[in-house]
Amino acid sequence: MNITNLSKIALNALMRNKFRAFLTMLGIIIGVASVIAMLAIGEGSKQSIQQQISSMGSNLVMIMPATQSMGGVQQGNSASKALSIKDVRAIEANCPSVLVVSPEVRGSGQAVAVGKNWPTSVYGGGVGYIDIKKLSLASGRNFTEQEVHSSAKVCLIGQTVVDNLFGEDVDPVGQSIRFRGIPFTIIGLLSEKGENTFGMDQDDLLIAPYTTVQKRILAITHINSIQTSAISEEATTQAVSEITAALRNSHKLQDGDDDDFQIRTQAELVSTFTSISDILTTLLGAIAAISLLVGGIGIMNIMYVSVTERTREIGLRMSIGGRGLDILMQFLIESTFLSVIGGIFGIVLGITASSVIGNIMGWPVSVMPVAVIMSFLVCTAIGIFFGWYPARKASNLNPIDALRFE
Repeated sequence: MNITNLSKIALNALMRNKFRAFLTMLGIIIGVASVIAMLAIGEGSKQSIQQQISSMGSNLVMIMPATQSMGGVQQGNSASKALSIKDVRAIEANCPSVLVVSPEVRGSGQAVAVGKNWPTSVYGGGVGYIDIKKLSLASGRNFTEQEVHSSAKVCLIGQTVVDNLFGEDVDPVGQSIRFRGIPFTIIGLLSEKGENTFGMDQDDLLIAPYTTVQKRILAITHINSIQTSAISEEATTQAVSEITAALRNSHKLQDGDDDDFQIRTQAELVSTFTSISDILTTLLGAIAAISLLVGGIGIMNIMYVSVTERTREIGLRMSIGGRGLDILMQFLIESTFLSVIGGIFGIVLGITASSVIGNIMGWPVSVMPVAVIMSFLVCTAIGIFFGWYPARKASNLNPIDALRFE
């Protein structure tokens, strides 16, 4: 018998037991849909993280103090005084691959205006700070070099602070705000950026000249970090080398001395979070793939039942000239049909579920074509693999014993 006739026989056998065939396919449908949906969620999260980090500037280079330790216990770098304005000047003078450089100091406290208060954070930087951080102004202006040198009490304000202190649809430029009791004049309103992938509100902040934050709020002379922007993404590696040499010279470190600072780039952050996201995506996919295995076991179970139910039919076919190969192919085609049809329904369900999750839950999702193709190929392979043994058992039946089977 040719494949066409065997396929017709297999389809007729499935159509005689539609509901049982559907229940058998259900495991494959759920398995394929789960794999596609889980991988879509994982891939969407990875892309969202990459976009969020890239939105901060793909050529961003951050310099922070090295982690301190005392008595073998890591103390972190928050209290380190390893960085100073002298280091900023060294980078400006000796790093041609660096386009913009700014010191950064930061603190937190209560902001008060028009009888309301709101807990927020203040960041101190230079004139180029908002350019490095890829921030823009919705209204007003940035502070000037003169205001930085004079430690002027001026600031830029984020939309979240505006909404909680002044109300929505209010332009606060020109009004006053107090932070830790220090009065500031608002000279600029930052454009909204919303929450990042980690749930941090990027609009809940004040930005002021670093000298103002140093002297009037934190009472310190050192800086917390240095933010720089390379002339291009390709020049980032060269910029890191130049910055390392400039800071080692500025800190008078000898050959063999460990750096008392650490440098981070956006490429490193993207790589780190991408690796973590890939691991989570793989775990999600592996968990979902268990459903495919369960579906395959269901196919094997039903095919065993089918072989038992149709033992006399098998004996009759073999007694009138049917070969063992024909019987093998008949049952193998049946199991393959179950897995292929289930895979098609699973793909449709998986893509639909991904879309629903993205729209209702607001989660970032991205259906990967490779996940769809691989799921379909795997479920087809499962149909062949789990259908082989029952089909082989059917093809090895003795025709006389099969005809006598009750």
